Amino acid sequence: MTVSTIAVLDYGSGNLHSATRALARTGARVEVTSDHKVALAADGLVVPGVGAFAACMEGLRAVRGERIIGQRLAGGRPVLGICVGMQILFERGVEFGVEAEGCGEWPGTVERLQADVLPHMGWNTVEAPENSTLFAGIDPDTRFYFVHSYAAQSWDMPTPERLAPPALTWADHGGKFLAAVENGALSATQFHPEKSGDAGAELLRNWVRSL
Repeated sequence: MTVSTIAVLDYGSGNLHSATRALARTGARVEVTSDHKVALAADGLVVPGVGAFAACMEGLRAVRGERIIGQRLAGGRPVLGICVGMQILFERGVEFGVEAEGCGEWPGTVERLQADVLPHMGWNTVEAPENSTLFAGIDPDTRFYFVHSYAAQSWDMPTPERLAPPALTWADHGGKFLAAVENGALSATQFHPEKSGDAGAELLRNWVRSL
């Protein structure tokens, strides 16, 4: 049986250790790295992220991480973003009135949630589509662990003819926001699968199996 290799991108932001441990439990061989060759050669690349959008983008650019992501996707090589690692995949983020440019893999802006209580911290259900790979076999009432005040709250990317539409998963906290996106080789979750217990472990196994 072939063991998948996973590179966890180290760019100075993210729960590297908890993400690495969770991925290792899937049976994959996991390496934390900012080395381009290692990140490009791995079967899967995980982009974690915590903190502010602009600071994460600054760290990502410092290791040319946006180029690694782009090169992998150009070759159809799987990438999984987690939390702010999902947010930076969009065109831009706005925090405290300051706009920062993202990786631009998906159109749209990451903005503050319209909720009375922020951050959105704790367990919440999600609405996953039937064609989801990440949520395959996971009960619809399952809760995942979120810690964030910002998210993408719309999806504005048209689907070209003859291509399968992306699988969009939504959650609600003061309004709908994207909890996960599966778009070809590029997937991401706004919640933390590595902190979501058995459900998060199953989601990561589903992703690793798809590599």
